[in-house]
Amino acid sequence: MSRLQTAYDMKPPSHIVELTEVGRGKPMGEYLRRFWHPVGLAADAGPTPRAVKVLGEELILFRDGQGRAGLLHPRCAHRGASLFYGKVEDRGIRCCYHGWLFDTEGHCLEQPCEPEMGVNRGYVTQPWYPVEERYGLVWAYLGPLDRKPLLPRYELLENLAEGEILDADDRSIGSGGPVIADFNWFQHFENIVDPFHVPVLHGTFSGVQFVDAMNQLPEVEFSEHETGVRVTSYRTLGDGKRLRRITETAAPTLRVVPSPRLDPAGPCTLIGWVLPMDDTSFRIYTVGRVAARGDLQKIRSRMNGKLWEELAPEEHQLFPGDYEAQKSQGDITWHSHEHLALSDRGISMLRRFMRRQVRIVAEGGDPAGVAFKEGEEWVRSPSGNFIEDVAAE
Repeated sequence: MSRLQTAYDMKPPSHIVELTEVGRGKPMGEYLRRFWHPVGLAADAGPTPRAVKVLGEELILFRDGQGRAGLLHPRCAHRGASLFYGKVEDRGIRCCYHGWLFDTEGHCLEQPCEPEMGVNRGYVTQPWYPVEERYGLVWAYLGPLDRKPLLPRYELLENLAEGEILDADDRSIGSGGPVIADFNWFQHFENIVDPFHVPVLHGTFSGVQFVDAMNQLPEVEFSEHETGVRVTSYRTLGDGKRLRRITETAAPTLRVVPSPRLDPAGPCTLIGWVLPMDDTSFRIYTVGRVAARGDLQKIRSRMNGKLWEELAPEEHQLFPGDYEAQKSQGDITWHSHEHLALSDRGISMLRRFMRRQVRIVAEGGDPAGVAFKEGEEWVRSPSGNFIEDVAAE
């Protein structure tokens, strides 16, 4: 954009559609639909129908009396009444209007108002999506069935030390704001590969949120790996020690961010997945290795000594965090009005990577990060905080 004389000369804003819009038929929407996404905690799939929004689609999550989780379109295939008001039974969910019963794969099992419970019921299917469960989460695949990959396994969550357990959390740890963030998911995803905002936003502007070492302007190496972008930052600790900190994004929405409090040192103990609910809202599901249930919530950031929801309106202005910085970019940021600089190299790399993957899917290919053969579904990451002896090098 050319230099302005005044704001009067600003051109109408626009955003990069292929990075931000997640609905069916949209480039990013079709890319994201080639992967599994967390859509709830295991406990969210229960005997009461639960409304969920995933990639712009309104859906109903439940668990039948046989313990099977299901994810169905809310409009009953009969006359369109919502299954949100349905009754969950042993074999599936029954519509409140005329009692049609559907199982977790959308098969119509009963039509009570029809002769013989519906002689043609086998021809009716309630729209549904496949679900699986792992790590305390319910995962859904919203793409074409003939391209359905294996549900990933994450090495960082598989090798538990003595006394460790896995805990799943749905309260958007890492967003710096409300459980459901009310702006575009990609603004948050880019923040993961932006190490230079840390000493400014988290270290000086809003007070020291983490530890003194994180207040340093780091030396940074950006690199692209097979499924995303990796950031390696170096900070001096004194006594001949330095901190080597590795953070990364991975396809399609994985965020692997080690503790900014450097506790514990070593490989990352938790990972998160950004779930785009629609174009202007998202939430984050997190799973970590912990000593006790609820430990994940202890790592939430504080501004002015308070959690985000405890801040008064004026404190949000005086002590902004990730949410305030990213939300204030707009519901969907104005890409047309940006001026990226050298410190934004990670942002540029991530955008290029994602746009390439979107094009691969649009051209009929399989994106990086999907696996169809047993043994190839493992996801590995070198992310973590590593204390090194510089003198020994």
